[in-house]
Amino acid sequence: MSKEERPLSPHLTIYRWPITMTLSILHRMTGFALSVGLVAFVVWLQAIAWNVVPYDTLATAMQSLVGQALLLGWLFSFSFHFANGGRHVSWAPGRLFEKLQADTSAWIVRAASVLMTVGYWLAI
Repeated sequence: MSKEERPLSPHLTIYRWPITMTLSILHRMTGFALSVGLVAFVVWLQAIAWNVVPYDTLATAMQSLVGQALLLGWLFSFSFHFANGGRHVSWAPGRLFEKLQADTSAWIVRAASVLMTVGYWLAI
C-alpha cells in the first residue's frame, strides 16, 4: 500500500466530538476560569478592606465593556461548573451512564447553564 492510499487518521476537521467530551473539556476550562476569577475577587476584597488598589478605579474597570465581558464569562463559568457538578454527583451512584442518558443530561447542563447565566445577569 502506497503512502497516498493509506487512510487518514481522524483529525479535528473530520472528527465530530461527542457532546460528553466537549462538556468534559469545558468543565476543565471553566474550572480554570473560576480560579482566575477567585484571584480577581481577592483583589476586589483587598481593594475594599485595605485600599491597596483604589476601589473606585477597580469599580470603573469592571463597568467597562471588557470588565462586563469578564464578569459575564465568570458568571457563565460558575453556572456551567455548578450544573455540570450536579451531573457528576448523579454519576456517583452509577446512574446516567447509558449513552442516551449521558447525551441528554449533557444537553440539559448546557441549557441550564445558559438559563442560569441569563437569568442572573438580567436580575442584577
